[in-house]
Formats: sequence, C-alpha cells, structure tokens
Amino acid sequence: MSYHRSQPSYPEFPDFPEQPGQPHPSQRPAQPAADRRRDVRALSTAYKRLRRVATLSALGYFVVFLVLCAYAPDLMSSRVTGGLTTGLLLGLLQLPVTALAVAWYERTARRRVDPLTEAVRRNTAPSPQGARR
Repeated sequence: MSYHRSQPSYPEFPDFPEQPGQPHPSQRPAQPAADRRRDVRALSTAYKRLRRVATLSALGYFVVFLVLCAYAPDLMSSRVTGGLTTGLLLGLLQLPVTALAVAWYERTARRRVDPLTEAVRRNTAPSPQGARR
C-alpha cells in the first residue's frame, strides 16, 4: 500500500478570452512545467487557507454559541432588555456573523485567489491538439 499521491492532471484552457494587446495563448511561449506547478500549488494553498478561515469563523461562532447554551444556561437566560435574553441575542447574531464571513470570503477571493487563477490560466499554454496531458 502506497501513501504517495500522484499529482492530479489539470485541464488545459484552450479557449481563453481575447485581451487587447495580448497574443493568443497558442502563440505565447509555454511556461516551464516547474513554474506551472509552483503557480498551481500557490493557488491551491491560497484557496485552502481562504476556505479554512471562512469556515472556521462561521462554524466557530456557532460552536461557541452551542457550548454556552450547554454549559452556561444562567448566562444565556439572563435578560438584556425586556424579553430579550443573552441567548436569543447571540442566536440572532449568527446570521450577521455568517454574512460577514461570506462577504470576507468573497472579498479575499477577489483580491488574492482570483489573480492567482488568472495567472495560472494566462501562463498555461494549450497543447496543439487541445488534449489533456
């Protein structure tokens, strides 16, 4: 039994959108395979980090809420104002916290992951037949 994972094969991108002033990908010199792998690895790392932080922030708040409900019922049942308890207030705050996590995810993806994706697409020249390697 081998624990070695083979490198996944990535599809070529034969149909690039034309950009003014840029030659068609088939006319560009091919980037060395080591550089392409480094670019793909950087993209994968950035995406994994983004996914982990966004998921842990949204789920982390929810876990804290559940732990407080289970182990601090006096705190959660204390009244903030009128009929509003701390538990209800923290429960209602879950929606904005999740929305903020999604907004942060989108913003960070646009600023950090999307440029890496475009670089990988731009630097990957399609093979002559358009076939996968």
